[in-house]
Amino acid sequence: MPRSSFCFVILVWSALILPSCGPAAPPPPPLYRLPFRIVTPAGLPSPTPTPFQPALPTPFPTLSIEMYTAPLPPLVLPTPTPLEAVLPTPVPEAIPSPATVYEGPDIVTLLLIGSDRRTSSSFRTDTLIVAILRPRDDQIALLSIPRDLWVYIPGWGMQRINTAYQHGELNGYAGGGAQLLKDTIEYNLGIRIDHTAMVEFDGFRRIIDTLGGIDVPVACAYTDWRLKDPSLNPKDEKNWHLYTVGPGVVHMDGDLALWYARSRLRSNDFDRGRRQQEVLRSIYHRILSTDTLSKLPQLYSDLQSLVVTDLSLADLLKLAALAPGLSNADVRSYYIRPPVVTSWITPSGAYVLLPDQVALQQLILQALSVSPQAEVNEAILVEIQNGTPFDGWDLLAASRLNYAGYSTRIAPAERRNYATSMLVDLTLSPDRTRSEALLRVLGLSPSQWFSQPDPNSSIHYRLILGRDYKPCFQPEKLLP
Repeated sequence: MPRSSFCFVILVWSALILPSCGPAAPPPPPLYRLPFRIVTPAGLPSPTPTPFQPALPTPFPTLSIEMYTAPLPPLVLPTPTPLEAVLPTPVPEAIPSPATVYEGPDIVTLLLIGSDRRTSSSFRTDTLIVAILRPRDDQIALLSIPRDLWVYIPGWGMQRINTAYQHGELNGYAGGGAQLLKDTIEYNLGIRIDHTAMVEFDGFRRIIDTLGGIDVPVACAYTDWRLKDPSLNPKDEKNWHLYTVGPGVVHMDGDLALWYARSRLRSNDFDRGRRQQEVLRSIYHRILSTDTLSKLPQLYSDLQSLVVTDLSLADLLKLAALAPGLSNADVRSYYIRPPVVTSWITPSGAYVLLPDQVALQQLILQALSVSPQAEVNEAILVEIQNGTPFDGWDLLAASRLNYAGYSTRIAPAERRNYATSMLVDLTLSPDRTRSEALLRVLGLSPSQWFSQPDPNSSIHYRLILGRDYKPCFQPEKLLP
């Protein structure tokens, strides 16, 4: 319990300093002279249209995972075919039955909210991440909820989930917007939320800079439009350029971290959810590796005007005093994304994500339940040596293994010109099933496994990275 409680504190503070990740403001009017192509279906206006994407004259680096880069194509329903004939029941416009609420022991949940609030009457909660704490098992699960998820909002009707908070605030819902959003998540996902923390992005740069920046392991190179300098006029198209980060460990100040967590002009909301969790994990690591906890009272005071939360300073200090933290290998990442959701256009022309209720509940149950395999994987220690000329690739591999629940440590390689990656099994009785699982996580072939039993070794495997190693991976496929 102590380790997880501490992690809970860190995740709270990660929430407090994670920016709102609402839609990045598209380049203002002067940018219309660039060769844009619109990917919103013709004749179907939407309150949140797919952003413009430049048709570039020369190629630029992009994510190497096609499913992340391509915007999700909307499902256009033929007419006059009845909805019941082409969609799973119940009909999307109908109110679904409430999800079964998880009643398992020792679960603590925190809803991390990012809002694009600029006025009291116009805002959305476009970042929704549920942190699920299991004190007895020393495990944390992060669940990203897409802003366009089509849900039943109690007392209102079927709508996007990112409208619940605003509706509750403006219409006198008992407990306000936070309570309506909590009730919406409980009704549709079966997760009872214990605490909430909502932050806007205005103070994000200052907070990250106060921490001295964060080191983000960017496994998949990402390119998007960015202002050349945050002080420049965003209405002047000459002030914009295509900016690329990764692959590698990228030190980000507040402005760069904000851009990385928010931008989506050349990707989509699902990829943005992945990057948001990368930022959370990096903030968590930064807090653990510095003396940030001793500054908790001052940070809490500084953030009071920027954060809306039901956690008091006394709550945070009490939790923080329990014990030291745990590593990113104890944090599991989940994402509500295809095939759990499918694009759908409502009769009013709104682009939303229609959940497959059976698949959604299976994902939720997995996130809420203890993972015995995670405990098995955490007991396996993998030493990583960077045998490539690319700095930071050992840390990228460590991050990849952490997503799958493996414990890691970094060691120097004897040289930096290996052509081929190798997974060396140092155990006295090699377990090929376990080794094959590791190879799959790393994207290596069976021919790259070698057995070198060492009775004096304190590690189970030694991973030597070669130039053939491909750092980009899909975190949702690495769940232990």
